[in-house]
Amino acid sequence: MHCPFCSAPDTRVIDSRLSTDGEQVRRRRECVACTERFTTYESAELNMPRIIKNNGNRAPFDEDKLEAGVMRALEKRPVMTEQIDAAMNRIKHKLLSAGEREIASSRLGNWVMEELLVLDHVAYIRFASVYLDFSDVNAFRDAIERLEQNAPGKKRS
Repeated sequence: MHCPFCSAPDTRVIDSRLSTDGEQVRRRRECVACTERFTTYESAELNMPRIIKNNGNRAPFDEDKLEAGVMRALEKRPVMTEQIDAAMNRIKHKLLSAGEREIASSRLGNWVMEELLVLDHVAYIRFASVYLDFSDVNAFRDAIERLEQNAPGKKRS
């Protein structure tokens, strides 16, 4: 690890700890040359599968694009950030645990729909309208009726 202050190639680890979520290792380091101290974070680098689009093209998984779609659906909805982060983590976990090098975008879209269904029904309908390409009002009506039939007696947003 090069020192960020003097670019010396040699640093030593003073202290190592797990971060609060246990997903990273926090290391305090000291430069042997200039004695400046700094912190580094170490985490496992996992290769996400490539996404096979509906037209057959393949693209690398883009977490920012996924999050942007979910956030658009949840815009102005009463869902806590922690819930959104947990849903995103569950989706990424499914991607990794599938154990495949490539996954169809439709499968990923279905996982997003499952998470949104639990988080917020309005966000679910918003996402579905784009993902399932609703062509008219009847498509919205059908989706809402399916929601109501599958969750009788449950009060959701």
